[in-house]
Amino acid sequence: AVDWKRSLEGRDSSPVKRFQPTRELDRRDLRALRHPRHTTMASINKLSVRGVRAFSPNDEEQVISFCFPLTIIVGANGCGKTTIIESLKYAVTGSLPPGNKSGQSFVHDPRAMGQSSSKASIKLRITGMNGMSMVVARSMEVTQKKTNASFKALDGTIRTVDADGNRVTQSHKTGEMDKSVPTYLGVSKPILEHVVFCHQEDASWPLQEGAVLKKRFDDIFDSTKYAKALEAIKKEK
Repeated sequence: AVDWKRSLEGRDSSPVKRFQPTRELDRRDLRALRHPRHTTMASINKLSVRGVRAFSPNDEEQVISFCFPLTIIVGANGCGKTTIIESLKYAVTGSLPPGNKSGQSFVHDPRAMGQSSSKASIKLRITGMNGMSMVVARSMEVTQKKTNASFKALDGTIRTVDADGNRVTQSHKTGEMDKSVPTYLGVSKPILEHVVFCHQEDASWPLQEGAVLKKRFDDIFDSTKYAKALEAIKKEK
């Protein structure tokens, strides 16, 4: 078990710390990209957060490394446990947490710093189902106006290493990343949203009314493609 708050404040006396602040994903991450694990199971390796929720954009990036096959995060209320899940979900799907005013409360409040705008960034190192490692980076910005605030998702990047060991960084529109990252992981977006990274405020969705529940299960099991496949088979007969 990892005590998020104690590690964040540097009071964890254990010899191994799972949560360590760094300014950026270090060079060891880049070396790891050149030597991916040959496995058919996708994995999430490291998360870097800055400017999200209570994490100020003026502070160092906060980084958590995930253990295999399990990482347990323990901490007091308000120390950032939910922020980890929200950041993971946003990094892989582009979906914002429920009830956050269209992303405005997901980014650190610029009024807390006496500024008119605030930027946030999330970096995630993953290993895809093909064994290839990559770093997904997303950025967003909140601008405070006189009466309200506006949220904007900025273009992101996916960094990989080619066959010659050279770093390759590609810029992607938000919509493109929302489709490509789940493909790299080999997991559909509905499963990532509603099962793997289901928010605690949305965890009761299996108890919703029939029509809503049916649509959710249709998305998870991709029943539309299944129905089309059956139609194609019938036509062939």
